[in-house]
Amino acid sequence: MTIMQDLNSTERFSDRVADYVRYRPTYPEALIDWLRKAHGVVPDWRVADIGAGTGISSKLFLDAGHTVIAVEPNAAMRTAAAEWLGSHVKFLAVDGRADATNLDDASIDLVSVAQAFHWFDPERTRRECHRILRPGGLAAIYWNTRRLTGTPFLEGYEALLHTYGTDYTSVDERYADEPRMREWFGAGWRGAASFDHHQLLDFEGVRGRLMSSSYAPQAGHPKHESMIVALRKLFDACAVDSRVSFDYDTQVYVGEVP
Repeated sequence: MTIMQDLNSTERFSDRVADYVRYRPTYPEALIDWLRKAHGVVPDWRVADIGAGTGISSKLFLDAGHTVIAVEPNAAMRTAAAEWLGSHVKFLAVDGRADATNLDDASIDLVSVAQAFHWFDPERTRRECHRILRPGGLAAIYWNTRRLTGTPFLEGYEALLHTYGTDYTSVDERYADEPRMREWFGAGWRGAASFDHHQLLDFEGVRGRLMSSSYAPQAGHPKHESMIVALRKLFDACAVDSRVSFDYDTQVYVGEVP
């Protein structure tokens, strides 16, 4: 596989936590339904949500009745997750990495890895997932893939990222496709699915969604102000009832981890 780990990936989002909490998309409940019906996942399965960030993916499984251990190395993001979800009796946030979760051997029924997967070292992560999963346990790897075409807004937003993003192309190329995920799971491969997902956002939401991305130049950067002006122009040209739609395909890959 060609996915490579960024040595600074655990700190890339430290100064973007507030926007990340408020404006990053959730994941569709259809993903949980598919895991139930197609793969036998039940609410009493214990979930390790690796690279849990601010808890968006953890909440998906908490709402479905699971006990969730959120594993996150970034202190700011882990604190945000604990502040949001810490009152839930089935939630625990711990300091750990994808290749060193600090969880016990064979202690987990389902490993959940969402948007953060593309930052991980794939081989070391696979070894760690194998270690913490019980025999017969599963890993679900999933993320929201923003649609690049289909509406003037989506196409204009993609062009904006290429114009103003700091390292957008290199980050965008990290996401794996199904052949690479089949390779990652190897003999443990069980299946894949895709679900429609959407965010309907006003301008403040669009700005926050943009600024939650690690490649968006922040205030003080030479490109920041012109980027926000371009975003405002794009929004005004495309908004309907003061909203635009971010459209996603939520991709999910499931299997045992041999």
